[in-house]
Amino acid sequence: MFKILKPAAILAAASIMATGAANAETRITYKSAKSTSSYYQMGVQIAEAMKSASGGDIIVTVEESQGSTQNVMEVRARGGDYVFTTPPVLVKLAQGSKAMFEGKGDPSFDEIRALFPIPSLTMHFVMSADSGATSFADLEGKTILLGKGSFGAREGEKYLGLFGLEGKVEIADVELSNAVPALKNGQIDGFVTAGSWPAPNVVEAAASTGVTVLSLDDEQVAATKRTRLTIPAGTYAGQEADITTTSLPVVTYTTTKMDDDTAYALTKAFWEAKADMAGAAPWWNGVTDGLMANISGKIHPGAARYYKEAGIELTPEQM
Repeated sequence: MFKILKPAAILAAASIMATGAANAETRITYKSAKSTSSYYQMGVQIAEAMKSASGGDIIVTVEESQGSTQNVMEVRARGGDYVFTTPPVLVKLAQGSKAMFEGKGDPSFDEIRALFPIPSLTMHFVMSADSGATSFADLEGKTILLGKGSFGAREGEKYLGLFGLEGKVEIADVELSNAVPALKNGQIDGFVTAGSWPAPNVVEAAASTGVTVLSLDDEQVAATKRTRLTIPAGTYAGQEADITTTSLPVVTYTTTKMDDDTAYALTKAFWEAKADMAGAAPWWNGVTDGLMANISGKIHPGAARYYKEAGIELTPEQM
């Protein structure tokens, strides 16, 4: 079961951590996501794990963010106490001054270093059992909720085009927050969502309505140019087989301004606390050392020291 913290409680927890920082040997700022998101809740869990593992010597204050691009941009003005989350692809774009970073390049982007992976943004195409849809071909003529402005909405729209469904699916004008009620009352046949898995809204829909989460075949995965990900059978009620889908990896980063001992301590505390964190939020079960392969850039030397001790092999490009 998920223990979802309300925004007020999350902010209170972050405030308490900040208050105690005056007596801590090491203080870290963890820039995450909007306070209502699962990724902010992950940040709070990580902060609690760091404090516990260090006996209070490492205090992490979680800061709300408006998005991954902002997190990367703030590297220019932050010091060695700055930790943030973002997809590896954004780090690559920043270092190459491309896309949203065009004309905004900065030498500090080249100093970004990875610490550890966190749950990936995972695509879910969720169809009601009553719709009868079990493949993407079955979506023709169906009413689908994509949401607005999110990664999942943009990605979902892209996939409909890639799979020959543009103009053949009715897009519902409903907020993603209302997806489960809309599915229950038959207003929509399915919805698209992206987040850590198991996704709370998919858990709710599967338990209350009965759903099929669509799998992509190898050709479809390749067409998306995203990272392949498998959601194991039994993750959702009624799910008897593995689901093949795509994901956008997300990683926790710092910069070379952070000293090696602190990077080592943060990385060690994360991996040693992961099992306990999964007891409160199952999305941590999706994080294994296999996700290390998704880190395309360099890993902080302090973190690399932990991975060597743990027997987790790094690539030459990560060193």
